[in-house]
Amino acid sequence: MPKQKTHSGAKKRFKVTGSGKIMKQQAGMRHNLEVKSGQRKRRLNTDQVLAPQDAKVVKKLLGL
Repeated sequence: MPKQKTHSGAKKRFKVTGSGKIMKQQAGMRHNLEVKSGQRKRRLNTDQVLAPQDAKVVKKLLGL
């Protein structure tokens, strides 16, 4: 029986914490940064916990 391959796009975008939560990078930090305030950029630069409904799908893509 062949092994399940990890989804290449998912492994680049998500990481799993020690407790099993899925973390993602907050959107909005790619361009137009000069018009955003420093406070907004600091908030956007932190990792976010993925919603439970989305985490279920991502765990399947990661083979967890």
